[in-house]
Parts: sequence; structure tokens; C-alpha cells
Amino acid sequence: MTDKNSLNDLDAIDISLLKLLQENSNRTTKDLAARVNLSHTPVFERVRRLEKSGYIKKYVAVLDAEKLGKDLIVFCNITLKQHTKEIGNKFVQDIKSISEVTECYNISGDYDFLLKVLVKDMKHYQDFVLNGLGSVENIGSAHSTFVLGEIKHSYSIPF
Repeated sequence: MTDKNSLNDLDAIDISLLKLLQENSNRTTKDLAARVNLSHTPVFERVRRLEKSGYIKKYVAVLDAEKLGKDLIVFCNITLKQHTKEIGNKFVQDIKSISEVTECYNISGDYDFLLKVLVKDMKHYQDFVLNGLGSVENIGSAHSTFVLGEIKHSYSIPF
């Protein structure tokens, strides 16, 4: 495989394995082998190759945020006061250290960054804004959008 992997580097069995692992990463090699009609060893080797080449980044358990008391999802658009390499890098470092921020994207348009924030309630979000974001330098503005209901949430990458 080349340094920059692509879908063209995968055959139909590799794609089937990736789809099956996206559905349930806890599947055994035996189960995967049965589903793609191969023996255990080639499936094991294929999965290891997919891991090593970076198609599979890691395996995780998907937790229920509501059951864990994180009932409020907020999307927060951030604009920086200034735009330099140092300021941008410092912002990224600071955001990575704030546990309530579960996702952060550098975006184009009216804002510089989009944060996905999980908190217990509005009081917790207020504390996050004042003490979490408030400790991050060079934020010019923050605009919050509160999720009323989740319609679709998928971790799967479409093929």
C-alpha cells in the first residue's frame, strides 16, 4: 500500500470486513471469517493489515451519554480575535484539554472552529463557557446552538 491509502487499495473482502467491524467492533475473527467466507487466518491477517495501514484507527465502546448524565449537546461556533499560527496552535492545545469538548473542527465561513460540547445541563454549560472557554485566550466570539433532539447519529463511514 502507498503512504496515502485510498479505497482503491481495498478489495471487496476488505470493504466487507470494515463494514462488519463498523457495525460491531467486538466481532471475533471466527465470526468475521464466516461472514466473508474465508478461513480464520486470512481474515486475521487482513484485519491486522487494515489496522497497520490506518484504515482502522482504534476500537472503542460507544457509551450512552444520557445514561451517564450528559443530557445537553451544544454546538459552539468560535471566532478567534487574531489569526496567527501560534494563536491557532495554542487554541487547539487548550481545546483538546477541555473534557466537555468531544469534537472540534477547524471550519470555513463565518466562524473558525466548531465545537461539540456534552454537558449535564444548562448550568454546567454556563460553567463551561465561563471557566472552560473563559480560560482560552484569543476567543473573539462564541455562538451556541442547543440540540433539542437527535435525529440521526452514526459513527459509520459510508462506502
